[in-house]
Amino acid sequence: MTKATKSAEAALDAAAAAAKDAKRLSKTLPKKDARKLKSLAEDAKDASKATKKKIARSPRKVEKKAVAAIARVERAADRAEAKLAAGRESKVKTQTSSAKKSPAAKKTTLATKTASAAKAAAPATKTTPAAKRAPRATAAKSPAPRTTRARATAPASADLASLTVLELRDRARAAGRTGFSRLTKAQLVALLSS
Repeated sequence: MTKATKSAEAALDAAAAAAKDAKRLSKTLPKKDARKLKSLAEDAKDASKATKKKIARSPRKVEKKAVAAIARVERAADRAEAKLAAGRESKVKTQTSSAKKSPAAKKTTLATKTASAAKAAAPATKTTPAAKRAPRATAAKSPAPRTTRARATAPASADLASLTVLELRDRARAAGRTGFSRLTKAQLVALLSS
């Protein structure tokens, strides 16, 4: 089996995983966004169903089609998640502004005001449960390297498909691989799973 064939098969697996994740995400979205994401998930699923004959004849073409389908699904999922986060954020702001402030709430300290202002100014990001429990001083440190190291110990290729390109590059660097900086996500998954 050639490298191109392995890479194409990894891309097909990644496309199938992306389709599955997109369908799961679409269940949490409003109808309009869910319909768009389901449509793209079906396209990714179709792209992941290439015959062995087709893979053997033109593995690069098969891989390119699968990677393009994955990219479309990821873009749509990111947009939908950003829309959801913006909706939640505006809902929270509306609830807090409409709530009546008690005299005790008006007498907040300067530290509390600055902490809430910093919290509101920070971009909406996903925090890990460990970061939520950690005190403010340790939460300010970047938790990303710790997350990457923790994931680097799990060798399953299904886990590789759920990682971002940056995390996959970190893994490749940690594994001592070379020439991975220009590889696509599917190619990185194939490289790390071999």
